[in-house]
Amino acid sequence: MKRLNLCIDIDGTITEPYYWISRVNEYFNTHLEPEDAIHYEIHKILGVNPEAYSQFYKEYGELLHKEAKIRFGAAMAIKDLHSIHRIHFVTAREEKMKQVTLDWLSDHKIPMHSLSLLGSHDKIHKAEELKSDLFIEDRYENAIQLSQAGFEVLLIDCNYNRGALPANVTRVKHWFQIGAIIEQYAQQYDELKVAL
Repeated sequence: MKRLNLCIDIDGTITEPYYWISRVNEYFNTHLEPEDAIHYEIHKILGVNPEAYSQFYKEYGELLHKEAKIRFGAAMAIKDLHSIHRIHFVTAREEKMKQVTLDWLSDHKIPMHSLSLLGSHDKIHKAEELKSDLFIEDRYENAIQLSQAGFEVLLIDCNYNRGALPANVTRVKHWFQIGAIIEQYAQQYDELKVAL
């Protein structure tokens, strides 16, 4: 079986996508529910300016990442995938969040081959550098950018990413489905290689 290079986002992809809501509600005195999260940009959901949300994140970002809840099935699926494939976490988190990110991954016993904290949502260069076979993402705009650059993307379903998808982006519901798709993808690659 081909050993794939799997690039995986963190927030909303291996973490629960709405884990931040209780902290945001407390800070901004709001009453948001997961179904209200129809935009990726949290300041838009709150109806506040980006600077107000940036101040909140400056104060609480590390705590948010520390207490993030893991998506059901993510740890088991990634452990299984790690035994065969290369796992590369590629996140828009800033470098200053490296230690809390490493601690969180360690606490959840999630193995990896590399961690890239980009401080930006532009992940194309890193996907090229890592020779990504499949990129697992939750942000719609990232999925579209990556697909336009020729990458295969698995977009994990969230309230904020429900747009039309190109052929090389597949919407997935959960990590058990992701594991099955990756296994099928690797087998198809092997079958194609044998046919050639």
